[in-house]
Amino acid sequence: MKNNLAMKMILCLMISTLLISCKEGNSNEQNSNQVAKDTTQSEFSSSSTNAKFDFLPTSTTNQIVVHDNYTLSYVEKYEQAEWVAYELKRHSSYHDFNRPLFIEDDKVTTGSADWKNYRRSGYDKGHLCPAGDMKFSKEAYYETFLTSNISPQKHDFNDGIWNTLEGKVRYWSTKYDGLYVVTGGVLNDNLKTIGNEDVAVPEYFYKVLLDDSRGAYKMIGFLVPAVDSNRPLYEFVVPVDQIEKMTGIDFFPKLNDKIENQLEKSSDYKSWSF
Repeated sequence: MKNNLAMKMILCLMISTLLISCKEGNSNEQNSNQVAKDTTQSEFSSSSTNAKFDFLPTSTTNQIVVHDNYTLSYVEKYEQAEWVAYELKRHSSYHDFNRPLFIEDDKVTTGSADWKNYRRSGYDKGHLCPAGDMKFSKEAYYETFLTSNISPQKHDFNDGIWNTLEGKVRYWSTKYDGLYVVTGGVLNDNLKTIGNEDVAVPEYFYKVLLDDSRGAYKMIGFLVPAVDSNRPLYEFVVPVDQIEKMTGIDFFPKLNDKIENQLEKSSDYKSWSF
């Protein structure tokens, strides 16, 4: 009897051990599948991490200047920024501030161009980061009146189609509760110059926008000749790849390569409300 009882106890112990082992194996398999699922989601989702997204483009000069409300890459050769980048969020209130005078940017190590280069040149001091985007605070508004944030623009262009595009970007920033914006002139050695410091006059200006408000990225690029136009804005939409080839700048290089390549080759604007 004692032998039979001992055998039964051993058998029960073996069965219990086997059941526990199987349960742990299933649990590990479930955890493994969850990790794989999470990895897949993080590869394509715009909200895969709590870390702040680094939306800055590459700089061809390595002279990146960081201000409180925008960042720029300055090109001394052309006496202006090749890009200005910022996140434009929806704000609860905007204010009409008195326009200050333009001043030089002390943070540009090579020195930003003097505003006097524009005097009697026939060109406006065209904002790259628009003052209208920064009306949520006086400090942010005044920060746009640095000469590192301007480029020569004919008045009818600055106050015409370019102003219309700036207004549309503000509309989208409210509709989508935030956008990443990169803007600048297309700079090259064959441009006309103005002033004693030979400030280059771009023939084209661009804007590249990135939105991630719905959990997935979408991108749109505009390439606009620096003349006034009555054409609808969507006719200026081009693949971001085209702007990259013209400028030598890599926009949003921190994006997953697969997502970046897919977004930058497209000129589809149907997901944006025109």
